[in-house]
Amino acid sequence: MKKTRAQKGLGKYDAPLKMQFDKGVADFKSGRVINPFNKDTMQYREWERGFNKSYFAALKRQKEYESKTRSGTISKGEVQYV
Repeated sequence: MKKTRAQKGLGKYDAPLKMQFDKGVADFKSGRVINPFNKDTMQYREWERGFNKSYFAALKRQKEYESKTRSGTISKGEVQYV
């Protein structure tokens, strides 16, 4: 049985692009880096947007983690002279 647009969480004016966005997020988490959609399509761009959003969120978390593990004087950008 197929799901209806309402069951998928899509509104009257929503294209099923939410699915491509979610697939981009899921593909980033699983390590798939090749876009499965044809270039120059809205699906391609939505997949890229989801993938990029996940990438930059992971990058931000990584930078925050690294800044917590460094010593306070170096991570604040202070110059130390010996």
